[in-house]
Amino acid sequence: MEQKNTEQILPADLYSVAQTRELDRIAIQQPGIAGIELMRRAGLAVFEQLRQNWPESRHVSVFSGAGNNAGDGYVVARLAMAEGFAVDVYTLVEPERLKGDAKTAYLDYIAAGGQVFRFDPGLKLKNTVIVDALFGTGLDRPLTGDFASAIEHINQSDSPVIAVDIPSGIHGDSGCVMGVAVKADVTFSFIGLKQGLLTGDAVEHCGKLKFSSLNIPEAVYQKVNAVARLIKPASLPERPRGSHKGINGHVLLIGGDCGFSGAIRLAAEAALRAGAGLVSIASRADHSHLLNLGRFEIMSHAVEDPQTLQSLLDKATVVVIGPGLGRSPWAEMMLRQTLICELPLIVDADGLNLLAKNPVQRTNWVLTPHPGEAARLLATDTRTIQQNRFEAVTHLRHRYAGVCVLKGAGSLVASEYGMAVNSTGNPGMACGGMGDVLAGFIGALAAQGLPLVEAAENAVYWHGKAADLAAAEFGERGLLASDLFPFIRKLVN
Repeated sequence: MEQKNTEQILPADLYSVAQTRELDRIAIQQPGIAGIELMRRAGLAVFEQLRQNWPESRHVSVFSGAGNNAGDGYVVARLAMAEGFAVDVYTLVEPERLKGDAKTAYLDYIAAGGQVFRFDPGLKLKNTVIVDALFGTGLDRPLTGDFASAIEHINQSDSPVIAVDIPSGIHGDSGCVMGVAVKADVTFSFIGLKQGLLTGDAVEHCGKLKFSSLNIPEAVYQKVNAVARLIKPASLPERPRGSHKGINGHVLLIGGDCGFSGAIRLAAEAALRAGAGLVSIASRADHSHLLNLGRFEIMSHAVEDPQTLQSLLDKATVVVIGPGLGRSPWAEMMLRQTLICELPLIVDADGLNLLAKNPVQRTNWVLTPHPGEAARLLATDTRTIQQNRFEAVTHLRHRYAGVCVLKGAGSLVASEYGMAVNSTGNPGMACGGMGDVLAGFIGALAAQGLPLVEAAENAVYWHGKAADLAAAEFGERGLLASDLFPFIRKLVN
């Protein structure tokens, strides 16, 4: 599955925690924006978002920690109180420990008549909006004790939650949960959009993701190179009026061992719906004659030996191998023969599992593993992959070269052009066949002339967007991979 909660137009550039701190430092030192001014701008942005999302609410409960994140919370509390809200601030750290701008924000709140209460696990939260200002991006260890208790208390309440900058307990770089993390309805991020908010565990915890630069000058951003970027797909060019099938590419899809014919059929139809001029399947003789029933545009071939496969490879523009391939001697033969050719390749599913046994590098291919397949490709386990997806996909590219797509919530695309993060998709995609459709989709875009990295990024984005459109019409539960086809056709046009 992938992320579904970025309706706002977010900035393209994504930053690490260290880079965000550097942006903050430059903004304070060079344009001369005082740190407390940035804090007040952040607090105001959160408060305005709170009022917009929950206009009927007149009670705010701020959970405060010890750093600048806490200072943002105290600004929200002071603004809410000034607007006539009932405000409670619950702290897990004695306010006397606050320093710098955070202490100034606290003292401003107290001077305005505010009160602070020590967090009590027996606290009852009702008819309130919770502001999570416990931890910012500085968290580097699993949360325990009172902080873990407070987060569990927030998550167990029925109250809506808005997180300041990042949900407490989420690692800003990897997106993983540090023991326990707040599940927010809205997360408002500032200055630099943190890369970890868009992938892994964070997708489940951020809710709707909002962003503000706090009016930092563009010149500040020019001094720090973003570590990643959001995928922003480009429209495909219009086809010339004199187009014919030959100039729109011939995708050859290899797979569908006995018992797995559905996967290769899904991939093939996806390639057709994404605009490939010709689509062929190389599959087992036992069922090859059945694979184009109901979709006569697919050319299906029985292939049981390397010579027959080579004759098909000679006619293809792009090859997709892996959907339903299996791990039999037949599958190994198909992959071995395919790797000899110099055509661009998209390798998925069991093509990846076989590749993991004998790793090779290739510049003109796209690998599309889910976390389990990525674990096999890197000889590790799925948990390690998910603990730091950015690191995992970087290692994949170093080991195998080409373009590597790590599928999942917030799919990542690593290439020679850097790291790209996807923001489309929904939990309904957690069903069989979705990866097969994506593989065929990438193959079709590559066959139509897109460079492999553009084909991968556009297909990943539109694949998730097609699922979002389908889910909006029928719901997430029960979504099928084939439900995406009409929306894929719409999106590529």
